[in-house]
Amino acid sequence: MSEIKSQMEGVLYGIAIGDALGVPVEFISRNELKKNPVTEMKGGGTHHQPAGTWSDDTALSLCLAECIAAGFDLDDLARRFINWQNFGYMTALGETFDIGMTTQSAISNLESGIKPALSGDDSERSNGNGSLMRILPLIFLIKNYSIEDRFDAVRMVSSITHAHMRSVACCFIYIEYALRLMNGENKFSAFEELRNAIPNWLQSKVKDAEELKFFGRIFSEQFHTISENEILSSGYALHTLEASLWCFLNSDDYESCVLKAVNLGDDTDTTGAVAGGLAGLYYGISGIPDKWIEKLSGKNLIDEVISHLHNSMEQETHPPK
Repeated sequence: MSEIKSQMEGVLYGIAIGDALGVPVEFISRNELKKNPVTEMKGGGTHHQPAGTWSDDTALSLCLAECIAAGFDLDDLARRFINWQNFGYMTALGETFDIGMTTQSAISNLESGIKPALSGDDSERSNGNGSLMRILPLIFLIKNYSIEDRFDAVRMVSSITHAHMRSVACCFIYIEYALRLMNGENKFSAFEELRNAIPNWLQSKVKDAEELKFFGRIFSEQFHTISENEILSSGYALHTLEASLWCFLNSDDYESCVLKAVNLGDDTDTTGAVAGGLAGLYYGISGIPDKWIEKLSGKNLIDEVISHLHNSMEQETHPPK
């Protein structure tokens, strides 16, 4: 198997399994999960879904991956999002559930004819994690782009639903870290490199200098030593980014990473998916427990998307228009 295909498997299965582990306990508090922590893939719970069912995090990630495989076009991606919401496209069991309000509003804008470049909410209140949770497959399109083109692509894909610069910056930081992992760097040295390189570069892109202060903890030398009590796991994009990076840096394998993420509580499926994508990329498909892969719903769909995406990588990619 080629290295790039293995990375695709790690990313998409990593997202889906972290998502599926978190679905049954979404919105359950950390204190409750400390009494009865998630250790295995279960069904029922919050959304009354069978064990192994993924949610919007994975479905929209698959939409992006399939769009990239088809040649990447923003209008095409928007159509896929609409089909996901209305017809269960790219869902585990043919049914859409757990859609975020900002994403739902953006899709309504798309349905009314608003172009995807303008469909997302750019207000500060729109900084939920709905674009961060689905952005990771973009690394396979932009891996050879300049940093300027990478930023523009991230901003464009995030802004279909979440157009505020804080959401865009969360996605960009996540993608830049993932690209370093994709290139084989050690996770700690890659994070140090990210911490040294990205803040000053982002300064030129952020009109409001105050925005960068929100990322001060991530870019501090002590970030990975922060106590769990200081890590929040709500649906706010910055909380999800911090929690996912912290879980990844404070674990030694895929299993411990996603279980740590899910057991933080609250927005468990998304924290699990975002952390799981990084861990799947870093540890590879072979590092994901077979017991979870076997229980995952919709494996054939994931494998089809991986096959399409891998085949498309044989063709030269260019920055999207």
